[in-house]
Amino acid sequence: MLTPSSRNAPAAVVALLMVLQAACTEPSSETVGTAEQRAALFDYIIERTGDREAFSAIKNERLGIDPLEEMRQQREDFVAAETEEELYYALVRLSNARRDRHLDVALVPGGLELPDSAGLSIVGTEADTLVPHAPLKVQIDFGNTDGTELFVSDVATGWEDQLQIGDRVLAINGESVGRHRERLEPYIRYSSIPNMLWRFVEMVPQRTAEVPPSYYGNGLRVEFQRGDERFTMSLPYLDPDSLVWTNVGEPAYDGFELVFETQTYHLYASEADLPVIVLQWHGFREDLVQDVDRLAEWASETGHLDNAVIVDATRSRGGSKGAYAVQHLVSRPFTVPFGNLKMSDVIPPFIDDKLDEYRRGQVDDSGVSETVDDGAWLIDWLQTDVQAAYDAGQEYSNDVPFKLAHAPRQSDGVLPPADPHFTGPLVVFSGPRRGSHLDQFVATVVDNDLGVVLGMPAGGYSNTWEWEETLRLPGTDQAVAQFMWSIGHTVRANGEVLEGNPAEVDEYIPLTRENFRAYYDILMQRALTHLGLGT
Repeated sequence: MLTPSSRNAPAAVVALLMVLQAACTEPSSETVGTAEQRAALFDYIIERTGDREAFSAIKNERLGIDPLEEMRQQREDFVAAETEEELYYALVRLSNARRDRHLDVALVPGGLELPDSAGLSIVGTEADTLVPHAPLKVQIDFGNTDGTELFVSDVATGWEDQLQIGDRVLAINGESVGRHRERLEPYIRYSSIPNMLWRFVEMVPQRTAEVPPSYYGNGLRVEFQRGDERFTMSLPYLDPDSLVWTNVGEPAYDGFELVFETQTYHLYASEADLPVIVLQWHGFREDLVQDVDRLAEWASETGHLDNAVIVDATRSRGGSKGAYAVQHLVSRPFTVPFGNLKMSDVIPPFIDDKLDEYRRGQVDDSGVSETVDDGAWLIDWLQTDVQAAYDAGQEYSNDVPFKLAHAPRQSDGVLPPADPHFTGPLVVFSGPRRGSHLDQFVATVVDNDLGVVLGMPAGGYSNTWEWEETLRLPGTDQAVAQFMWSIGHTVRANGEVLEGNPAEVDEYIPLTRENFRAYYDILMQRALTHLGLGT
């Protein structure tokens, strides 16, 4: 655990740490430490969270929570954690009390160890993604207001005689769907209820270490209903690489043919020569600039620049530099999202880290470049406005164009269309499966009235940056785990904080048990109708 700076730490915390350090002449060799050390660690996390965390007031109001108070209520269970497994999951519950999809607890070398880490974040290694999976997938009926209506959305090859797509899920491991969700929810990272529901149904058929192993038996026992028949099956957890899915509910566009694929999108053109293209969007990743340039060049050479563009972002990941894509998809200026930083003890080392990245020639986010320039705009802001805000003891820095990715700090955040760009109307398909930079993309379209958004709001999570720290037992060098804090807001073009506040869609079309198979057909027909091309 880092020693709190005299600028930010309450005197009581500093005094407690000094007493513990003096008393622990023979530190415990166990990673979990003593009850006194766990109590001090808990208090440290609470104090640092109150100081560092950029809480979203609009999210907390919508969810009806006080994150710090909910964290404080977990003190007794945290201090009572006597095994590595108990302490790890106590940390997870503590972190998740903030309801922030971006904030994770990660295993670190020499810290807490678990016999099973499938699906967990591990510092310095690639996460074990081979999470055992039952031979079915389930989905939630978003038309059901209480969020407990589950149905089978896919069946692995070889199991079609026993399970059918559309079968209702009545109970999971002997519990009602509602009760099972309540038990899993403390282990789900989310910033909005729809995103939590999507994450929940993804976890139901998995045996993931995101959830304590005591939640699982030898298999997954599910009670189903098919028509008037009720039946229960015990399903095995299998190697996910061995499962072949039908992908019935995945994106499909009748009447459109694939032109080419990139990491950023798959491009589809109309088989009937309608003046519209479809982009199945995959994310805002490291190849975004070159992929968007390729799209613009293709459209210019083939005469498609005056076409309407449908962007299916329902399966998109996050990333960076989405405004670069928007500049090529629309024909008028727009305002980008803004961002800020909360002032705390981590701001000086954060500035130093970004400066070090800049000197190495790379300012990035998980390997994805955050800026279209070389990062100089970002460094200029950090060394001027942010440093001045920190020195003055302000709560937050000024708001600037998001991460200074597309414009310098003096900019009003308004970007013109790029050359070449599409001149036809824009339609976006949105959904709660993912968020982050996807949320910014959808909010940019909505807040600037750049097009029509159909479907459901995005996942509702976005911030500027996070701060990661390896927690250590007080009075020792013993690592425990990595903990994260969200240290800045994303501010939408309409002036609202984006975290927990996704942009509303123009036409709400929920995914339901009844429309599951035809969902993308419905979205396409509604899009073509909005474009004046419907039948």
